[in-house]
Amino acid sequence: MLLSVLDQSPIPEGSSPATALRNTLELAALADRLGYHSYWVAEHHASPFQAGAAPEIMVGQILARTTGIHVGSGGVLLPYYSPFKVAEVFRVLHALYPGRVELGVGKAHLSKDPVVRALRRDAADPAGDDFPAKVAELRSFLVEDDFPDGHPYAGLRPSPRAPGHPGLWVLGSSVSSAEATARAGLSYAYAHFLGPDHTVEAIRRYRECFVPHHVGGRPIGGPRVVLGVGVYCADAEEEANALLAGHRLFRRRMERGIHLPVPSTRQAVEELGPEVALAGDPGPGHPGHDPYVRNAVGTPEQVRDHITALTEAAGVDEVILINSIHDHKARLRCYELVAEAFGLTPRA
Repeated sequence: MLLSVLDQSPIPEGSSPATALRNTLELAALADRLGYHSYWVAEHHASPFQAGAAPEIMVGQILARTTGIHVGSGGVLLPYYSPFKVAEVFRVLHALYPGRVELGVGKAHLSKDPVVRALRRDAADPAGDDFPAKVAELRSFLVEDDFPDGHPYAGLRPSPRAPGHPGLWVLGSSVSSAEATARAGLSYAYAHFLGPDHTVEAIRRYRECFVPHHVGGRPIGGPRVVLGVGVYCADAEEEANALLAGHRLFRRRMERGIHLPVPSTRQAVEELGPEVALAGDPGPGHPGHDPYVRNAVGTPEQVRDHITALTEAAGVDEVILINSIHDHKARLRCYELVAEAFGLTPRA
């Protein structure tokens, strides 16, 4: 099974966005050495708790600092941008690092708030849903390299010209997004950490609805599914539960409309109480365990068993791991332990 990393560049409370971005670069270099398959960076705007507003910049920085790991976006929020521009940006990255670049695109939460208006200021309807059309246009610019005769963009060739193209993925967390991606013939990344109740159904529908899309007689992607799972791993179960505590408080605050950086375990215990903050999932094989919870939490063996059971139930071959851990050293150690548990082969 392939293991990868999805990084939202979380900002720890008491730290800075610049430090969060440097933490991303350090974790990416470690993931490369440990043998992870891919490293994706996310896109968030006007955020006090996530520093990654420009994944295309971070992708280039990470590629320059690594040797073999695939690097990509998880994902570019395509409704905000021109597909032509996105295609050319990732063509540049692919020309510099052929075979290592992946472009994941997401729909984002479209609304009429100031962020959306600022990003889509030239759109007639800033909250309009043109995502499917933009995905099809991006595929034509990036992969097919042309449009049908009579199309306004027929004959338009994005630059730079280079053999091959970046891998193209669509991100989602619902059954409807799975079905739409399948009909487009593209690879799919399902955010189990956002929509755990629909994981198995969404992936089943993706495979049932998949329609191959060919270029030059070859399918351009899929049916391939990567599953995004939260991971909080430590040498001892109690330590892993403590790592999750800050994320628990972070989610509680978000549900109440409080947007603050990622809190520490100490803050979580003070605000939530130890019974809530430090509660843990009993893990696979124990009474009451739910294999579809959004996070794999515990020792390396518990995390390995949890992820293995989930991937077997969902039917996927790749898992991309994500977390929001306040302590950066503990975050690095989390990914080291998971790599060891799954027996990843380190890169020289």
